[in-house]
Amino acid sequence: MNLELVIGDKNYSSWSLRGALALELAGVPYRERLVRLNRADTRTRILEYSPSGKVPLLITEEGLIWESLAIGEYLAERFPEAHLWPRGEYARAVARSICAEMHAGFVALRTHLPMDLKRDAALDQVPDEAKIDIQRVCALWAECRSAFGQDGPFLFGHVSLADAFYAPVASRLRSYQIDLPPVAAAYVDTIYQWPPFQRWLQAAREESEA
Repeated sequence: MNLELVIGDKNYSSWSLRGALALELAGVPYRERLVRLNRADTRTRILEYSPSGKVPLLITEEGLIWESLAIGEYLAERFPEAHLWPRGEYARAVARSICAEMHAGFVALRTHLPMDLKRDAALDQVPDEAKIDIQRVCALWAECRSAFGQDGPFLFGHVSLADAFYAPVASRLRSYQIDLPPVAAAYVDTIYQWPPFQRWLQAAREESEA
């Protein structure tokens, strides 16, 4: 199958990371096409591929898919043997719920703690609205680990699209040195030990800013 993922800078583009991790979960070969962000020609270059003017964009033999949730759903349907969603109807519903919440919410967390994989420094002060988002994330993680995490260290035990969607959040909490409850701290460690995330992290740290 001929797949190509258009992404932004690996250090900064949390949405691109989600798309890449979804492809890694599917276990299929793909090519990356990098468009550098925050350049004068960034939007023009992205529009050469993506009708939304945003990344990630998955180029398939059938056409374009330009939202990370849609990319995940496409891959889950195209490669059902990979079990990108958790097993069990209720577990899948919860996983979809928390991915949709991530996709549409946590604006304060994203605004005040943007993804920066090279960063290793606390903020002088975390705004209250960001603290509320962090508390909600930690509660979601604890609930998923308690209800579904018996078979492994990921949110639903075995790794799934839910982990692809929350990996950038885990990176933010690590990069900004946020104090976390034990379950959340252990989950961040799990993400940082996940080989596909480790490969992306290494590439991000080697990425030139020029």
